[in-house]
Amino acid sequence: MAETLTLTPAAAKRIAWIADKQTKPAILRLSVEGGGCSGFQYKFDLADSPESDDSISETDGVKLVVDPMSLDLVGGSVVDFVESLGGAAFKVENPKAAAGCGCGSSFGI
Repeated sequence: MAETLTLTPAAAKRIAWIADKQTKPAILRLSVEGGGCSGFQYKFDLADSPESDDSISETDGVKLVVDPMSLDLVGGSVVDFVESLGGAAFKVENPKAAAGCGCGSSFGI
């Protein structure tokens, strides 16, 4: 059974707002690339449509899509949108991450 991802209502609301401003579908693509200070980094983009092999999670009509290779590294994660005095950003709570960095955008396994 494939590990699922969860998109919080706060993240779904923000994605819907961004997609509306850019006149795009409310589909967030989460992918993982090599790099960052801990070995891997998260990448977020709006997608026009899911690919046939994507894992898809949906919250409040907003889709979160992840390719199979990235899913191996982020399966079971929760994607949230947080606002604080330091700014606002999407945050990935990744149970597979053994190490992270202060910026929160990179991780190690």
